[in-house]
Amino acid sequence: MSDAQIRARFDIRYGAFELNVDLAIPVRGVTALFGPSGSGKTTILRALTGIERFKGAYLSVNQHVWQDDVQGIFLPTYKRPLGYVFQEASLFAHLNVRGNLEFGMRRVPAAERRVSLDQAVELLDIAHLMDRKPDRLSGGERQRVAIARALATSPRLLLMDEPLAALDPRRKEEIMPYLQRLHDELEIPVIYVSHSPDEVARLADHLILLENGKVVASGAAADLLTRLDLPLAHGDAASALVTATIVEQDEVFHLMRAEFSGGSLQLTQQHARIGQTVRIRVQARDVSLTLAPQQGTSVLNSVPAIVTDILEEATGQAMIGLDANGTRLLSRITRKSVAAMQLQIGSRVYAQIKGVAILK
Repeated sequence: MSDAQIRARFDIRYGAFELNVDLAIPVRGVTALFGPSGSGKTTILRALTGIERFKGAYLSVNQHVWQDDVQGIFLPTYKRPLGYVFQEASLFAHLNVRGNLEFGMRRVPAAERRVSLDQAVELLDIAHLMDRKPDRLSGGERQRVAIARALATSPRLLLMDEPLAALDPRRKEEIMPYLQRLHDELEIPVIYVSHSPDEVARLADHLILLENGKVVASGAAADLLTRLDLPLAHGDAASALVTATIVEQDEVFHLMRAEFSGGSLQLTQQHARIGQTVRIRVQARDVSLTLAPQQGTSVLNSVPAIVTDILEEATGQAMIGLDANGTRLLSRITRKSVAAMQLQIGSRVYAQIKGVAILK
């Protein structure tokens, strides 16, 4: 197992609640901790910060040991090079935006700074806000400033505890591109706590599913989102992630074409250039199945696939797992359609994809 990772072992008891996890987290990209309330997500973040010392724990970040009770090692919070973004922005009300950012920078000796103030400001697009006090900022602006302040500490680990939970849908959409930009442009590992399947699909590279203080599954987000034995692959929000490359722009119809291992997809024109690799979300509810290629249909995308899983759901629905030449897809159809088409494991079908969206 590579040493270039975050290793964390916690055995924590709070009254009747128990958390027992042994985690290996990549030091690149976004790792999402996902699970229902009370599953242990925020407790893990508290253990990572050292805000509370849990006996018997072990934590190392890229071979730097932050806690090892066997060897008597424990770095207090102020000595841990991490940034923390809370649900609420928690800015200093008496300081303007510049003052809040400079407060974060003062935590780090000049020789150890890896993220400049200018870089944090540019990444979150807050240059025009620098002289404002927090009470003159919108919710989305306050959260962008809070993220910039966390980055200004040049953290080796960035923790985000449901940073969009306090925002309305409009503000969430406002801030999401900035979170995606952090993912693309910084090499700081992010541990992102969420109970939103949409946020997980849009941001996470690696996914850790928690339930009752234990790890149910851990792995690449694209794999876990389509495993029918896991909760994320069910219900109206179920979706698959497709990695594709933009190969063509259609200026007449304002479409673009993206190629992936299973074929190609046409989607509405967005901010992407030819040759760019993109992450595309395909929702199971937008995928219908046919036994033969169709003509005279408004659905632009038809991908050959093989049925790998069939699982009945409530209300007469079934979730179908598909293999499109190495890319996993999901289709949510009625159980009556499964019977009428005589679908079974190994059936060859065509996945008609009504709508796809570039996530990043």
